Amino acid sequence: MTGGTQWDQVGGHRDDGEEHPRRRLTVLAGPTAVGKGSVAAEIRRHHPEVWISVSATTRSPRPGEVQGRHYWFVTDEEFDELVATDQLLEWAVVHRGARYGTPRKAVEEALAEGRPALLEIDLQGARQVRTTMPEALFVFLAPPSWEELVRRLVGRGTETPEERERRLETAKAELAAESEFDVTVVNTEVHAASEELVALIKNVPSHS
Repeated sequence: MTGGTQWDQVGGHRDDGEEHPRRRLTVLAGPTAVGKGSVAAEIRRHHPEVWISVSATTRSPRPGEVQGRHYWFVTDEEFDELVATDQLLEWAVVHRGARYGTPRKAVEEALAEGRPALLEIDLQGARQVRTTMPEALFVFLAPPSWEELVRRLVGRGTETPEERERRLETAKAELAAESEFDVTVVNTEVHAASEELVALIKNVPSHS
């Protein structure tokens, strides 16, 4: 991610000059490897009417990930700039490694347009959003079991053994935070979980 034009892409959103009723935000979080990204991708495929935030991260892209679609991949210096200029709604260091954050401008503009809006973020980020936007609907994505969560993390093969152990330790603490959320969706199967989440999003009342 380089240059000023891409900063505009991180925060950018269409402005058609029309006024829309403000809609309450939906925040999706859950433990590592539970499938948050897969559920969000399924919603993106089948429900284009739902606006989904694209996070900025300092980690390297995984195979198949596309700049601006899955994440905004930025350098540490670029992330520092986003923090320093208050361009992030929330941000956190995840798994004692990379930093992740939600570009503020795009979220605010999607809400102002009245679009169904979803943030797919980690637990730390969800807690930050709760302090600034307590009216949001907070949804916890849970695995069917701990054993299944471990299987998914090992099966995706994107982390070293040391990283997996670190993520599993983090996941134990993340699972314990389920009671902080308004609703729990169990991700037994990605399509079913995504449809359940969309139903929750669309039943969220407008907020003014």
